[in-house]
Amino acid sequence: MLDELLHGTISVAGGHLSTREVVGNLFGLASALLGMRRLVWAWPIGLAGNVLLFTVFVSGELSGAVAEPLWGQAGRQVFFIVASLYGWWLWSASRREGAAADGGAIAPRWATGRERLGLLGLAVVGYAAAYLLLQRVGSWSPTTEAWILAGSLLATYGMARGWVEFWLLWVAVDVVGVATLVDAGYYPTAGMYLFYGGFCVLGFFTWWHVERRTDRDPVGPVDLEQGVPA
Repeated sequence: MLDELLHGTISVAGGHLSTREVVGNLFGLASALLGMRRLVWAWPIGLAGNVLLFTVFVSGELSGAVAEPLWGQAGRQVFFIVASLYGWWLWSASRREGAAADGGAIAPRWATGRERLGLLGLAVVGYAAAYLLLQRVGSWSPTTEAWILAGSLLATYGMARGWVEFWLLWVAVDVVGVATLVDAGYYPTAGMYLFYGGFCVLGFFTWWHVERRTDRDPVGPVDLEQGVPA
């Protein structure tokens, strides 16, 4: 089973897909679903997917379309691991302290004006730094990969802090990611990005509804099965 995970392929329409790429994205989807419900398990599940996807993108030839590694995508997984460890720690601490009255790991809230300005500044600096780095190491598409890398890190950080806006950041990342990954031949990941885009819209409204209910009635009932107000 381990050998199949690491070296196996899945035949699709006359071609093949890396088993690691498919399984890694399934872990990512599971992490997103758990994150929408604000469950701590979102972080360790996501970490497993990050490790698998790193091994895919660092070997560009697996896509069948490009020979160069997608260093932006590979580096993104490394930074995700670091950010996910932070999110795991933060949500675990928040869960123990009972910060969310409805039983979630964290209570969603909108970022303050100062925090939004900080995000904007980090987006500009992060994109510039990522672009220069990816251009230097010879990544396949530094123009788009730089935003995918910087935007993904900001979205993950926003999720860890419980900011409702982090879902919108993911949508902005997904829009660029779909086109880039289709061009590079990473069809499973491109498909997952497309699905994530729609899912992130749902996640945004789910967290927004929870935030509004909490603001009106901090101890009001919440449907924990759906993660939205009862």
